[in-house]
Amino acid sequence: MTAPRRGRLRVYLGAAPGVGKTYAMLDEAHRRLSRGTDVVVGLVECHGRADTEAMLTGLEIVPRAELSHRGRAFTEMDVAAVLARRPRLALVDELAHTNVPGARNEKRWQDIDEILDAGIDVISTVNVQHLESLNDVVESITGVAQRETVPDDVVRRADQIEVVDLTPEALRRRLEHGDVYAPERVDAALANYFRAGNLTALRELALLWVADRVDAYLRRYRDEHHMAALEPARERVVVALTGGPEGDTLIRRAARVVGRGEGGELLAVHVSGSDGSTASSPVDLARQRRLVTTLGGTFHSVLGDDVPGALLDFARGVQATRIVLGCSRRRQWEYLQGPGVGATVAARAGDIDTHLVTHEHIGRGRTDRPRRSAVPRGRRLLGWAGALLGPPALTAALLPSRGASALPGEMLMFLALTVAVSLFGGLWQAVATAAFAATLTDYYFTPPLDTLDIAAPANILAFVVFVVLALAVASVVDLAARRTQQAARGQEEAETLGSLAGSMLRGEQALPVLLNRVRETFGMDAVALLQRAGPRAAWTSVGAVGPTPPTRPDAADVEVPVDETLALALSGHTLPADSRRVLGAFAAQAALVLERRSLVAEAEEGRRLGERHTVDTALFAAVARDLRAPLAAIKAGSSGLRVEEVAWARADRAELLATIEAGADRLDRLIGNLLDMSRLRMGTLDPLLGDLALDELVPGAAARAGDAAVRLSVPETLPTVRADAELLERVVTNLVENAVLHTPPDTPVLVAAEQVGDRIDLRVVDRGPGLPDDAKDRVFEAFARFGDAPRSRGVGLGLAVARGFAEVMGGALVAEDTPGGGLTMVLSLPVSPGAEPSESTGG
Repeated sequence: MTAPRRGRLRVYLGAAPGVGKTYAMLDEAHRRLSRGTDVVVGLVECHGRADTEAMLTGLEIVPRAELSHRGRAFTEMDVAAVLARRPRLALVDELAHTNVPGARNEKRWQDIDEILDAGIDVISTVNVQHLESLNDVVESITGVAQRETVPDDVVRRADQIEVVDLTPEALRRRLEHGDVYAPERVDAALANYFRAGNLTALRELALLWVADRVDAYLRRYRDEHHMAALEPARERVVVALTGGPEGDTLIRRAARVVGRGEGGELLAVHVSGSDGSTASSPVDLARQRRLVTTLGGTFHSVLGDDVPGALLDFARGVQATRIVLGCSRRRQWEYLQGPGVGATVAARAGDIDTHLVTHEHIGRGRTDRPRRSAVPRGRRLLGWAGALLGPPALTAALLPSRGASALPGEMLMFLALTVAVSLFGGLWQAVATAAFAATLTDYYFTPPLDTLDIAAPANILAFVVFVVLALAVASVVDLAARRTQQAARGQEEAETLGSLAGSMLRGEQALPVLLNRVRETFGMDAVALLQRAGPRAAWTSVGAVGPTPPTRPDAADVEVPVDETLALALSGHTLPADSRRVLGAFAAQAALVLERRSLVAEAEEGRRLGERHTVDTALFAAVARDLRAPLAAIKAGSSGLRVEEVAWARADRAELLATIEAGADRLDRLIGNLLDMSRLRMGTLDPLLGDLALDELVPGAAARAGDAAVRLSVPETLPTVRADAELLERVVTNLVENAVLHTPPDTPVLVAAEQVGDRIDLRVVDRGPGLPDDAKDRVFEAFARFGDAPRSRGVGLGLAVARGFAEVMGGALVAEDTPGGGLTMVLSLPVSPGAEPSESTGG
């Protein structure tokens, strides 16, 4: 059985959001549907645009797959359902989209590849800012970094690319008319991303990128029809990487050069020392390696102490046509050491074109150079001052006695100065002092005087011994400083490990505290503990501190794997190898903390199950007790009406019917409260929030509480609140019922509302006996009953349900004393966003 043909991919390319890519895709779908093509919508994002939503009418839509990530629900395209449906054409919007972790593939373009491999044609859309090779260019134009990108090669492989073009003026008019974004986002969009200059530059990028694609089509057409043409040589571009921050810019620039022609090759190369050593960040190099691979290139590492020579040997070996390098990060004074790699390669490249690319790190110096001296910077500077000023000062002090003392005396004085400088400044400062001192001693104190000549051979030997002793002492001092530094580091490690062990013994197990300690101990910017379900699953953060913690181990500067599913990731700078011992202990402790947290969660779940069992027991007892009264009333009333031997008077018959109705109402409220409490406990309540006017909702809700006297004070001038209409009505009804239950028969219940800041407080006031302070919070617990509550009036769920509904809607419900006696229930709800303040609150 032969494999199915690969489907054809058509891509609508736009310069910016809102140009009409999705609309054009749906219009093409309707055109093909009218011709009898089997078309389905795999996934289309309308973004609230009415015209686009209207275009979905008449098209079959494959239901989306529902995924959960970090406690939130998401939907993605159901690739399996599309493959099972097997249409002739599938519409899949937003080619560069990144799927939710846990989806079938990481990126949507990978979903599309699966559908194409099954022989199904696909139409998709993408904006120019999502093309990987143009990512940095778009960021420099708009100032906005695009996190979702698609490799250029994926789009280039499309069988057809169509630009959906719209002038900047027309797109801005669409924005002003509300056809692209919601009204509240329009002004910000026009003033930032959708500036006319930005849109013009993005439009030019899109047209130029497609123009290169047109050239490729033209060459293919000539080849297929055997048309003669002068074909340029195939581009083979080598990009030199140092592992520095400019590498991403160089890779994308080289990829754009390769993309201008058909069949070009991108080769990235990094030169390490002949011993395999490198001063580059391995994390940056790994990230750049992935970027090269994403853009369709290959990554190579070569060894060589002569970096320009190694680069040119590699380029000539692969027959490169161009070499792309970054302008040097050297500071001005560093050019005294030589012209730099870029200038040397350009001078020796011969027939290979050399491109020096500018970037934002030019002239800022190399930040990855290791620190060689063990002496602190302040002492080194003072050592250089002593090396430059000490010998002249000592010479000036010894000149008055010149000739009166023997040469060894002066040399010993200078040797003492050299030792002092080496003790304080370090090796190279001592070397400079020795050289300077030897020169001054020779000139001023060695016969013949005032000349650099040395007459006596013994003096030559003395000078040699002087220099050797000075260098030996300086080397010993530098070695001692390094040993002292290592000892101090060892002491710090011991103290850190001791503190870590102490925290374990004391039971300090908070993960953020531990990660903060890691961050402070090693001076990092951010630390994250990452976990995944399996070796191939996506990483998720189970704890992080710092402004921008890493989300993957390969995105961190330092990674310490604990096992295949757990890793500690740090960002900020690289660490020496000897620091990883302590870091490994922190990683092991973090794993223990995570395991303990899992055990605590299991214990908490067991506790909740125990509480649920207790509540269920109380619930069954309450149902058994409190359902009997209304059922008995309904049964007695209905049985009495069915007795044919009794001729009921009209009034008696009405009384029996009223008894049945009252029992049914009470039973309905009881069952409703039980069901609502169950929904609250299971966490399945999802409120439908809207803008509600209390003066319209409260009277009806209060009326449902019965025929008791209720006095309302809800001004019409109050702003609307953000709440669920059905839930809020239930809350008010339950509060009024509770107030009526405890208020004397001839006293009305007061329901009043007022605005307090950005919230509305609704007060339900009764004149009953009230509650003590320690019972005001317990009254909201399920099945809570107090001495003043008749046992025939419910199971004690009304207030518990009311508070649960209030909190679900973002509000609060508390109990307060009523001045003069009684209890006041205060329901606080948020004012609707953008609502006008009431006249009572003024400014």
